[in-house]
Amino acid sequence: MIAPRVTRRGWLAGLAATAGWGRLALGQQNPPTPPELAPKAISGDPRNPAEWAEPLVISVGGPDADIQGFTDRAIQAAVDYIAARGSGTARLTTGTFTLRNAVYLRPGVRLTGAGEATILRKAPMERTALARDADWYDQELALVDASGFPPGCGICLEGVQPHSGARIVVKRTVIARDGNRVLLDRALRENFWVEFKPVISSLFPLVTAENASRLAIENLVLDGNRAENAALDGNYAGCLWFQDCSDITIRNVIARDYNGDGISWQICHDVMLEHCKSLDNTMLGMHPGSGSQRPVIRDCELSGNGIGVFFCWGVRHGLVERCDIHDNTDSGISIGHRDHGNLIRECVIRNNGNHGILFRPERGEGFTATANTIENCRIVDNGGENSAAVEIQGVTSGNRFIRNHFEETRDRARRVAIRLAPESGEQSFEKNRFQGFYRDIERVKADT
Repeated sequence: MIAPRVTRRGWLAGLAATAGWGRLALGQQNPPTPPELAPKAISGDPRNPAEWAEPLVISVGGPDADIQGFTDRAIQAAVDYIAARGSGTARLTTGTFTLRNAVYLRPGVRLTGAGEATILRKAPMERTALARDADWYDQELALVDASGFPPGCGICLEGVQPHSGARIVVKRTVIARDGNRVLLDRALRENFWVEFKPVISSLFPLVTAENASRLAIENLVLDGNRAENAALDGNYAGCLWFQDCSDITIRNVIARDYNGDGISWQICHDVMLEHCKSLDNTMLGMHPGSGSQRPVIRDCELSGNGIGVFFCWGVRHGLVERCDIHDNTDSGISIGHRDHGNLIRECVIRNNGNHGILFRPERGEGFTATANTIENCRIVDNGGENSAAVEIQGVTSGNRFIRNHFEETRDRARRVAIRLAPESGEQSFEKNRFQGFYRDIERVKADT
């Protein structure tokens, strides 16, 4: 067979066509996507999901529920059943569920209740010490007294390395017990020697997930029962705690009375909270942490916590909108280490014990908060006699304050609306209003 003759013009035309295909493959020339008028479920395509009149729902709780019982085990059974089938809703009835372990959410699962009549409450803490050294590969522990740690309970093992002072924290579940020996669901992957003075406690988040996506928690109350539980900070727990997750919706949830954070998420992207309350938690009300991108906190109340909203390391392009942030013992909002491009707008920040908003000093140039905007907020009666409504520390620079109303209704004392550290850089102040302060904007002198 004689090969067809290819002219120079034809070769160039073919080359152009190939180049065009390459651009399409690289996403440089995507054809317009028409609107989905009748979405259809197709394997592997998560966009434009269809609405279904009868999705999979497993009820949990009362005598008419699919799974009866007011325990974490009953909830977990529903969650795991749904997860094995891809997606669905675990619907909790009215009543108080007593948790002796966290509820572990799975991808595609929605957990919902009946509003404030559905309460998930942490059981009182049990605590004991390790009787013998445990190495990083061990899955078995010898305890001084294992009576408070039955199979199925959640535990937290804590110790301090004496040579470095480093704190070690590991969370696991007890899956078997024999006398004072317990078997964990996974090996420790840390050394816990007796010289570290390790203790084991039944501490855990109430609802949690790791390495999961497409999660929803709605219409329920999470009660941390802090009077009967020791503190565990938000890097490990909270009423809600997530790590390495994405696409989370939390709506109409009350997180209260935890000895730690109310709601904490670490390295989680596209977390949205709407119409939630974080109340009377000892540490942080809401804790978008460790590189979390695009969090949204909207129409929420944060009160009675240590700090209302704590932007942790490298939180970018977040939104705090129309929130009531008040009567927290420390600051209303704290923002710092490389937190960038976040917008706080139309919030009321009032009666917080230290500052309304604190910009932390961090390690210096390149580590502070930048390009964040505070807009149309009302910042009222925060801190003590020598406090500032907004405190900007360290070399922080490049943040904007637009059309905010700063108000002090108490005596003037030496209260300042905005106080800048001597080394802080330029900020942008536009159309803000000040009322009742000793001084509106003050830069601290270098020698004070």
